[in-house]
Amino acid sequence: MHSRAANADSRLSFWLRVREFAVPPSMIEIATARRQVGDWAGACAAARVDVDVDLRWVTRTHGRALAARVRADLRHLAPDLLRWHMPRVAPDGLLRPGLTVALARYPADHDGGRTVHLVVRTPPAWADAGQRLSLALWDGSRSGAGTRPHPHPRPDRRFRLDLHRHLWDARRADELRIRSAADPSRRDPAGEPDLLRSALRGQGCAVDRWAAEAAILLRAEGQARRAVAVRLGTRRRLVLDVVPDGAGHRAEVRVAPPSANGPAGALPVLPDAATWVPPDLELLHNGLIGIDRLHPLVASALAPGRPASTVAPGAVGPGQPRYVECRGARHRIGLVDGALVPLDHDPAESRREELLAALSGTPLPCLRAINEAHRHPECLTDVRARLDHGDTAGALAVVEALLGPDALLRSGDLRDELETAAQRRVTYGLFRAGLVGSGPGPARSDRRRTRDRRSHPRHATVR
Repeated sequence: MHSRAANADSRLSFWLRVREFAVPPSMIEIATARRQVGDWAGACAAARVDVDVDLRWVTRTHGRALAARVRADLRHLAPDLLRWHMPRVAPDGLLRPGLTVALARYPADHDGGRTVHLVVRTPPAWADAGQRLSLALWDGSRSGAGTRPHPHPRPDRRFRLDLHRHLWDARRADELRIRSAADPSRRDPAGEPDLLRSALRGQGCAVDRWAAEAAILLRAEGQARRAVAVRLGTRRRLVLDVVPDGAGHRAEVRVAPPSANGPAGALPVLPDAATWVPPDLELLHNGLIGIDRLHPLVASALAPGRPASTVAPGAVGPGQPRYVECRGARHRIGLVDGALVPLDHDPAESRREELLAALSGTPLPCLRAINEAHRHPECLTDVRARLDHGDTAGALAVVEALLGPDALLRSGDLRDELETAAQRRVTYGLFRAGLVGSGPGPARSDRRRTRDRRSHPRHATVR
């Protein structure tokens, strides 16, 4: 059995990798600039969010008042902040696939009073190329303009952000400090220290905020009962008994029965965003990330009074010449006229050595180093991570910094990764068009580790 420290280190390493690759700085800068000038659609495009919201259909179906509320929320939507806080799965930290997350709920005056949800969706694992999100409206029916097929169109009870607007609404981003464990004055004052609470804190649970968050949930659901279920994993559930305590609340934690159909299964579920300590807070407290590497809205909330600088540059500039031991001397290879070449061999010698290598001769060490950089470079892991998270521009910037913008890729792992990423983007386009995988059934996938990339992976999500 893994120790608590090992589990904590694994969780922090997981989120550190997510923060490095999942939301590139260039995306944050462009999306923020477009949002601040009122171009919410442009901000969504910059954050790789496909918009399936038809406001004219909303006006016709649900009335002008509801359409105005939706439009106001879209104007203040920070899609890059939403991507920053979206649920993710191990081992690569990709978006949790096949998920529908509620962002806001609007009681409708028309159409029988049906509640309309503003939702964000993730594609199934086999169509997750580019790690794109889609924004839509859901009213419980399958009709409506802009509706596209999805394996799980209903908003998930556990993964919901309509009670946590500070995770996507720029107007309320400052609430992150209040709604997290970062503000000691907002913690559960009556929570008695016991073994169960201590163990939960060690696992990254925001136990000291559960009472207040459960009270928010019960008010939103209009529940008369004072109990909330907490899901910590596939087979791990707790029950919070929320007890009014003066001006606030306190929560008594008890282990739920093992059966999912028991009493805990009928209770409101504490949202995942309220169950765990925000990973950024844990990374900061453990000294694993600097405040300037966080999303600017997150940084200003967690460190009030300290202005967050613009995010660190994301583009990788051209590197300096690298050194290779060649024939007893130290030679250089570097970029010349947009391509990686040996700098200490004249062009005639290089062409002669390339011809000899083509005839099964042994190439110069400088030429071997260039060939290795084309086929299996040291930065391949970095390039693969950027492609997996949809940062194609960042991956190409890394490749161009290494090989030059005019390089002709040779067969090898690097070329295979780029070709696979392009092919999978076609698969995503077919999914969006409803031409493949329109139902909830399984579909073929050429993705690596297909058993780990299901619509609902069997392994537990890393926190």
